[in-house]
Amino acid sequence: MPYHTGSGKSPKKAMKPLNKPRKDLSALQKKLMKSHKSHHTPKHMTEMRKLMKKGYCFEQSHKLAMRKVGK
Repeated sequence: MPYHTGSGKSPKKAMKPLNKPRKDLSALQKKLMKSHKSHHTPKHMTEMRKLMKKGYCFEQSHKLAMRKVGK
């Protein structure tokens, strides 16, 4: 039997942008943000928009905004 240490979970890695930085959001991203707006605060939406322009995808920017700003 091998001897294991730890809980079996690997350490969390810092998230990297999936896409290249851009000046504006794509049509699909704008559509997603429109429906997402009803569930979140303007501060959350601003943070997400900023992250998406840096190159993060919708899901990544949502996770990071939830951690930093909250709902």
